[in-house]
Amino acid sequence: MSELAQRGRNRAAVVTGASRGIGRAIVKRLAAEGYHVVANDIERQHEEMEKLRAEVEASGGRCDIAYADVSNPDDVASLAEYALARCGTIDVLVNNAGVLSVHKVEDIEPDEWDRMYDVNTKGTFMVTKALLGHFRQRKAGRIINIASIGGKRGGVGQAHYCSSKAAVISFTHILAMEVGLDGITVNAVCPGIIDTDMGRNNYRDEESLKKVIEKTTLGRLGYPEDVVGSVAFFASDDASFITGQALNVCGGIIFH
Repeated sequence: MSELAQRGRNRAAVVTGASRGIGRAIVKRLAAEGYHVVANDIERQHEEMEKLRAEVEASGGRCDIAYADVSNPDDVASLAEYALARCGTIDVLVNNAGVLSVHKVEDIEPDEWDRMYDVNTKGTFMVTKALLGHFRQRKAGRIINIASIGGKRGGVGQAHYCSSKAAVISFTHILAMEVGLDGITVNAVCPGIIDTDMGRNNYRDEESLKKVIEKTTLGRLGYPEDVVGSVAFFASDDASFITGQALNVCGGIIFH
């Protein structure tokens, strides 16, 4: 077994929103580190999820699939029950599931506002709550929430999305304070503009892509693989004394 695969040996992780982009890359990284990963997404992503499982297993990893809508309480309860049944114990939860649309404030319909919060914010809360008792009982656990730099500084046309991610960052801070004495750490990763289906909402033409690259200190787009190292770090023993943090992974767009 490689040194990388040894890191997560005998550990298990749940990753939501795993069918594509950052979530997919996180699953593959944690599986490569030896974690038994329960990858979650909604049923209509069945084809992509089965491809993900095949890729992980072809590389010698372990990946189970759990279809659930993180905004649905019954689905979330089933997700937690399934993950515990398959793995016995869960060591890491990565709340990655998220949605994004672009509308100016006057054009946001109430249902669309609610959709952002139902998935991005309430989904993070509900999946965390569903596994929190297990983490408390074990006196151990790593909770990693995928937020966004948009939750720190906002962006035109994304009031509903950015405010939902600001709520995730605040939730991260407060939960860290509540569960620290139980041996649980809670941190957030705040990606910048990443080359994913969601991220491409920020650069729909060559001119907007150029502007994105120009405002990034490293002078390039981010990719899902650029984000996964921070997640793996927060999941690791090396991060045992780090909690309540919201780490920017943005190539130098913001510095706070």
